[in-house]
Amino acid sequence: MLLARLAPAIFVLLWSTGWVVAKYAAFFADPLTFLALRYSFAILLFIGFCAVTGARWPRSWSVVGHAIVSGILLHGLYLGAVWWAIGEGVPAAISGIIAGLQPLMTAAVAPFLISENLSRQQRLGLMLGFSGIALAVLPKVLAIDTEFHLLPVVINVLGMGAVTYGTLYQKRHLQTGDIRAIAALQYVGALVVTLPLALMLEEMHVSWNLELVAALAWSVLGLSMGAIALLLYLIRRGQVSRAASLIYLVPPLAAVQAALFFGEALTWPMIIGTIIAVTGVYLTNRKAGNEALPQEQAGKPAVV
Repeated sequence: MLLARLAPAIFVLLWSTGWVVAKYAAFFADPLTFLALRYSFAILLFIGFCAVTGARWPRSWSVVGHAIVSGILLHGLYLGAVWWAIGEGVPAAISGIIAGLQPLMTAAVAPFLISENLSRQQRLGLMLGFSGIALAVLPKVLAIDTEFHLLPVVINVLGMGAVTYGTLYQKRHLQTGDIRAIAALQYVGALVVTLPLALMLEEMHVSWNLELVAALAWSVLGLSMGAIALLLYLIRRGQVSRAASLIYLVPPLAAVQAALFFGEALTWPMIIGTIIAVTGVYLTNRKAGNEALPQEQAGKPAVV
């Protein structure tokens, strides 16, 4: 079946557009305000999707609570950090490269949170991965002008910490349940934290025009709905590992898209650093002998 063969690549391509959309949407709306709108529409559409497809809602309030908390981490804090950082001037290409930290950070904390021992190959992969990210990002940070601050880059990195912990939290507390209903509740959690932050930190500026509507439609339908629907399809068919094997292409894809749409420069440190980081991520999650970091521990892709 054609869809079965193409679904992993389509999912990763959709996922990589998230950083471009974040950069584009910042021209027309405050980042957190835009995300609050996106989550609101996503909640309504997911509720409708669950009703049409007969999804089973959790009967335990503890499961509801865990789903909401995981949504706060995976969508609210993670995307809020990434979108706010891009809105504050972090290049979309740099933010996409920083996103490569997520599987590395998950592997790094796995020994402490889920007692997963790392092999020598995986430790080498971690070293290469973080070195590659540093090579790609630091020259850009050191060359920034006085109007740009380091804080947005730090917030962007902290967002990777949120999605890393959120991934492990979901693995620990959400082993069962209808993933369609869980996804809907996760967007509720995302809205619960994003809307107050938007009220506190932004003027909630929105310039309603065709471009904003297009960006919102793509964010909701293409990313929040389309990418998640493909992920559900891959999970159902047991093909998540195929999508995960293509995750290494996301940072360079995001950088190329940022260069095409916004003219962001692709410098040699970015290119070489990305290659080193991708190699490190590959080694960290690659099977070594008969052992490997299980895919669910390596981290479910976080959709931007």
